[in-house]
Amino acid sequence: METLSLFLSPAVAVLLLLFYINLRVASPILAIPIRWLRWILFSLFAAETSDRFGWIDRPFWVVAVSAFLGWFLLESVFNWVRVSAISLSPMPLFPKFTANTSGDEWPTQKRLLKIRDWLRANRFTQLQALKAEVGGGIWLRVSIYQSHDQTLRVQVAFLPQDSGAITACTSLSTQTAGGGRYVTDNFFLPFGGFYPENWIVERAPWRRSLPRLVARHRAAIAKAGATPIAWETEPLDDLNQQQQLMEQINTELGFLLPHAEREEHGKITPEGRFRVWKEAWLLDYLGVAARYV
Repeated sequence: METLSLFLSPAVAVLLLLFYINLRVASPILAIPIRWLRWILFSLFAAETSDRFGWIDRPFWVVAVSAFLGWFLLESVFNWVRVSAISLSPMPLFPKFTANTSGDEWPTQKRLLKIRDWLRANRFTQLQALKAEVGGGIWLRVSIYQSHDQTLRVQVAFLPQDSGAITACTSLSTQTAGGGRYVTDNFFLPFGGFYPENWIVERAPWRRSLPRLVARHRAAIAKAGATPIAWETEPLDDLNQQQQLMEQINTELGFLLPHAEREEHGKITPEGRFRVWKEAWLLDYLGVAARYV
């Protein structure tokens, strides 16, 4: 076990370093190895401590595997409680957006300003700055840009983290002559619900590079042989219409409970809670969004 002890100390140092870095950059990609390393180290420490003090008369690997499964059980319960709390809270799942006239639509952090600089350099024009209250005085701020040919809209959302850092996520939208809507985003928050039938949605949480996300979005449209058309509706009107449509569809398809039942049972159905819980696991440890039709 001496070899294991030599491994554990550097591994803990690496974990603390990664955790410190992520407090500043709030990267959902960096958070994935942090979670895996934390989980594995917990299991090894539990087995090492048990072996050293003779607490459990079982082989090292048995204790390590048991601790590994115990962590899974505890985190599963925690995630389920968290999903249930969101369901029961007054926080809107599809909040209404308003114009952001306070002048704080874009954070001044260098890594986030690079996104705006790229948009400007590639002939994207800002249309509107919007915001929506998601509860507890926390505001989701969104800035909408549009390509020079008016066929591609880029929605940059700034998500505040508990550490005070900000994560930028991007959603790309294009309407087609056939009545479809192509959506490509890199949001890392679990959704678990349904999209309208005419939406072709790809969620790519791993793709944090905006240029690559735009290239993938355009490649998907070209591969399908779809013809993009210019946007005519204002971003604020379109976004709120989307929110209303998503609320309606997810109520009809059983992800959300009818409004009359929400005060007593919460907003999300038991099946919907399970879908969100499962997608939270996929995103937290694999960076993969669940695909629902």
